Amino acid sequence: MVQITNTPAPAPPAPTRSVPTSADVARLAGVSRATVSYVLNNAGAVRISEPTRRRVREAAKELGYVPHAAARSLRAGHSRTVLMPAPAFPVGPLYSQFINDLQSALAGLDYTVVQYGTVGLHDDEAARAWAELRPVAVLVPGSGLSPRGVEVLKRSGARAVVTLGPEPVDGAHTLLMDHDVVGHSAGAHLFDRGRRRIGVVVPREPGLEAFSAPRLAGVRAALRGTDATVTELPLAHDEGAAARLAARWRELGLDAVFTYNDEYAMLLMRALQDEGVRIPEETAVIGADNLMLGRLLRPRLSTVHLELPSGRELAGLVDRAVRDPATAPGAHKVLGASVIRRESS
Repeated sequence: MVQITNTPAPAPPAPTRSVPTSADVARLAGVSRATVSYVLNNAGAVRISEPTRRRVREAAKELGYVPHAAARSLRAGHSRTVLMPAPAFPVGPLYSQFINDLQSALAGLDYTVVQYGTVGLHDDEAARAWAELRPVAVLVPGSGLSPRGVEVLKRSGARAVVTLGPEPVDGAHTLLMDHDVVGHSAGAHLFDRGRRRIGVVVPREPGLEAFSAPRLAGVRAALRGTDATVTELPLAHDEGAAARLAARWRELGLDAVFTYNDEYAMLLMRALQDEGVRIPEETAVIGADNLMLGRLLRPRLSTVHLELPSGRELAGLVDRAVRDPATAPGAHKVLGASVIRRESS
């Protein structure tokens, strides 16, 4: 005997909800599609009453409509996307705050900021990958762009290429962030405090060489021609590494240390105090970046305050270059430094 079981037919797939269009927004708001475009693209050259603008925005929100970036780019002849490759070096709180301020300022100028991961990409290969997204501007942190890469980006439609690093790049607007001024400020401060056997922490973490090398050079420059000595101290950002360095501190005979930044200062100060090294009596300590946590340490941490350009200033530079791409690229020094003296030095 064969038993037949009636299996219910599978339910039909739910109908796909259609993507709302500007025509849908126009119908709901009772305006033309051109008006929808003017309002949602923030066209300032066209006068539209505030009640109409509000009605269009409310209709777009109700329908879940957002403008199509690619279509808008085709109409305008360029995108409003600013590409920011993710830095290849570890970033601290100061740099993160700087980038957040910059992104906010660019958004206020109606740019869309996109961060691009750079893992596995280098030099011109990275530039070609960025160019595929057709950004109107590219902001490159560090020194990972060549003149050839700048040309690739410009040929793809980038109106502004801005680099933030220690060296100018041909064809790009360069914001020179030469970190020797940071080390020079720290070295001069320690010398003025009567210290003559000065250690300088050099992080072992990859990617930080572009910052640590000029900071070390700055300390050496500040002490050149004096009776002070400089000792390079490679250090990983790790409790064990700091403890091992602190264990041989008295053998090194140092009476001061510039710790590269405040984060390494906190790490090393704790290890030195665990070894019974008195700060600042035996060893003066100064960091950099002026982080709030440094003020909570005991003794409070002396530091070098970095004077960076504001996000609004840099966003303005990008906007001017986009509006007038014929502007000749230039290099501008934008990093300043000043010592904030506290109890640790």
